[in-house]
Amino acid sequence: MNKLLYISFLVCLFVSTQLFSEQLILHSKQILNVDTGDLYQSQILIEDGMIVKIERDLSKKQKHIKVVDLSRLTLIPGLMDSHVHLIGNTKLKGYESISESSYLATIYGVDNAKKTLLAGFTTVRNVGAGNYADVALKEAIDRNVVSGPTMIVSGPALGITGGHCDSNLLPYDYEHKSQGVADGPWEVRKMVRKNRKYGANLIKFCATGGVMSKNTNINNKQYTLEEMQAIVDEAHSHGMKVAAHAHGLEGIKTAIIAGVDSIEHASYIDDETIELAKQNGTYLSMDIYVSDFILGEGKDQGILKESLEKERVVGKIQRQNFKRAVNANAKITFGTDAGIYPHGKNARQFRYMVEWGMTPLQAIQASTIKTAELFGLVNNGNIKENFEADIIGIEGNPLEDITVLENVSFVMKDGVIFKQQDG
Repeated sequence: MNKLLYISFLVCLFVSTQLFSEQLILHSKQILNVDTGDLYQSQILIEDGMIVKIERDLSKKQKHIKVVDLSRLTLIPGLMDSHVHLIGNTKLKGYESISESSYLATIYGVDNAKKTLLAGFTTVRNVGAGNYADVALKEAIDRNVVSGPTMIVSGPALGITGGHCDSNLLPYDYEHKSQGVADGPWEVRKMVRKNRKYGANLIKFCATGGVMSKNTNINNKQYTLEEMQAIVDEAHSHGMKVAAHAHGLEGIKTAIIAGVDSIEHASYIDDETIELAKQNGTYLSMDIYVSDFILGEGKDQGILKESLEKERVVGKIQRQNFKRAVNANAKITFGTDAGIYPHGKNARQFRYMVEWGMTPLQAIQASTIKTAELFGLVNNGNIKENFEADIIGIEGNPLEDITVLENVSFVMKDGVIFKQQDG
């Protein structure tokens, strides 16, 4: 049986009904204006997956429309995460990870996508997946076969031979390498074209070594400027944005000069390079929660000793530089590296963003309007008329206690209610 058909058959077992959007009025305690930080009372009319009208007493004027009582909840736009890895079992690290088949990894992706959506994240960017499993998952979600967030997907991440985006766990005898390995300007262009051919709408490449890879140094640049420029030029010519994994300063700077749209991790960024990012309109996606998981809960999950040693060095430096970027008013999105830690825990990062320099409103903006800007979504990331009806509800005021975002009571995506707890 064809691999894609086989996966489609398996994921169909997870659902029994088709989803549809109906005409609804949402009645809440208050709505957060993520542009200004103001809280106001109003009702929201939802129709065909869109926010049609926002005004007080809509239910009195439209008595035939069903009212959803959310009178104890604060409503905010659906959250976004710019750096996730939905495919695979998050408990498999290091050498254990190579034991998982692509079929099983995709099935885990179905479960991970549902957990992510129910945690209030209605849009995510999946940065790296073998066998275009993220493309298949995206299509299954778009067709309402399974539940999950709207996905922007990269397919296999591009990387140099032996780099962070290669697989370096096995010896030469196996001649094993990752699917996105490409060396030289014309080979990377070819890989960009291949990813686009098979459904990717984003390009991700590794500009430096990484924490979780074997035998790579996080400070060492991977890819030359010429290669990076070829990746960016080819991707942009097809209307695709480019995310560059980069911890080390030289790799960060080179990727920004090459024209990437976002820098992932940005651990060793300095003041000069923060200004360079601002001048070039480059977004920073800095996963400042995940270090605590790697060195705490995750340290006994098969993570390589080498990786733990790297994380002990890089974690605090990244947080200090995150604070520098906040103070410099850089463009910062909400990116968590979900998949290193269990999916559905994405909102844990909010408290770290506040601890390391952001106001609660800035942290929320990072996961709504700022990430929507990076994604190129002109009618998402906000609660406004003629915007997509991606809305979540929480008890309490996130401007007073950012941790309330870790317990979402209501989730609506594209006008469909996926979660509604009492309250």
